[in-house]
Amino acid sequence: MKSCFGVLLYCLSFFQVDISESYNVKDASQILAQSNAQRRNFGNLPNARLPPRTSNSSHCRSRPLDLVFIIDSSRSVRPGEFEKVKIFLSDMVDTLDIGPDATHVAVVNYASTVKIEFFLKDHFRKENMKQAISLIEPLAAGTMTGLAIKKAMEETFTEQSGARPKSKSISKVAIIVTDGRPQDQVGEVSAAARASGIEIYAVGVDRADIGSLRLMASNPLDDHVFYVETYGVIEKLTSKFRETLCGVDPCVSGHDCDHICISSGSSYYCKCRKGYNLNEDKKTCSFKRIITAHDIVHSVQHLQLIPGMDACALGHDCQHTCVGSGSSYYCTCPTGFVLMEDRKSCFKASGDDDGDSSGLDQCALGHDCEHICISSDGSYRCECQEGFILNEDKKTCLQLKAEVVQDPCHCEARLAFQRQTQNYIQDLNAKHILSFQKVEQMMAHK
Repeated sequence: MKSCFGVLLYCLSFFQVDISESYNVKDASQILAQSNAQRRNFGNLPNARLPPRTSNSSHCRSRPLDLVFIIDSSRSVRPGEFEKVKIFLSDMVDTLDIGPDATHVAVVNYASTVKIEFFLKDHFRKENMKQAISLIEPLAAGTMTGLAIKKAMEETFTEQSGARPKSKSISKVAIIVTDGRPQDQVGEVSAAARASGIEIYAVGVDRADIGSLRLMASNPLDDHVFYVETYGVIEKLTSKFRETLCGVDPCVSGHDCDHICISSGSSYYCKCRKGYNLNEDKKTCSFKRIITAHDIVHSVQHLQLIPGMDACALGHDCQHTCVGSGSSYYCTCPTGFVLMEDRKSCFKASGDDDGDSSGLDQCALGHDCEHICISSDGSYRCECQEGFILNEDKKTCLQLKAEVVQDPCHCEARLAFQRQTQNYIQDLNAKHILSFQKVEQMMAHK
């Protein structure tokens, strides 16, 4: 029994430590005081929410947003508390994917007047954005929340200020942080902002009016209205917004890219590593080789140096049989098929009705001659092109090597003169024979 009681106390001690760490308090009396303050500010509203617990989950990839922070810097916000707000904004920036094709951020500062600290188009580097946030100064008197929402809607959520067009389906989000009751009407202007496509989150601190927060926020209110007791614990909302604004990275969810997956909103596209080209399927990659003039010359020389290079082995478009012929090739069809006019495809042929195929062009039906096919009485024979002789297999051809015999005395002119003289004598003899034959014929007639 004692052992069971000891285990129970051990578990309760861990539970107390967990609560203390979550709410940043050191003992149970502080937890109770904070709980009473919650009930005092929220009353008995059924949808009142406790401050969210700090999450230790790792940063996730946020979906692309056009995000505008609208922060209250009225007199009720003490300088130290305003610094806490700026820390909250910087922490939020750290959790987001900032960039031209990712999330754009703007900050609107308000009290009795409204000041746009920077637009959506101004900063795309986290370091620069956090530096701009650190320089923001409070504006002091007044709490014109409605005016701030109107100015944000009309001047920051525009394409001229860096918002993306509706065609890109980028979510537009406003996060309002205030600790008081608005001194102007917020219901109508908030409704107009929501109708224009802006999703509004309302964060109340300390003395914030819960009714006004609910008038400003988007539905469902449970997901868009937050409250914290003091500015000292507002940074706990960072993890909550990280979960809310986090989008599912399609590349992490699964993709079929061969090399690199690039997330783009709710979709993705594929890229290849350096030295590769993206294929037509937009998914796979092929090795990219830049062909230079040296490569071409080397390839030509290489082909010339390889005797008997089979042009068919380098690639062809014959339907059936490719026959290499020097540096080129031609197509043939098997027995029973005829080569079509495109000289590539084959058509199945048949003989006469009585089965006699002697009248068909046997070469057209298919042959295995390397060069020339000659049809002959229902069969065929092979012949070779000029300068080649038929091998023993009666199909392939062997190129004859022409030998150049040089005249060692370089007497080409003398040889030419001798050939001309011989030809002249032959012509004279022929004429003499013809004349003699004519004389004999005349004598015979007499």
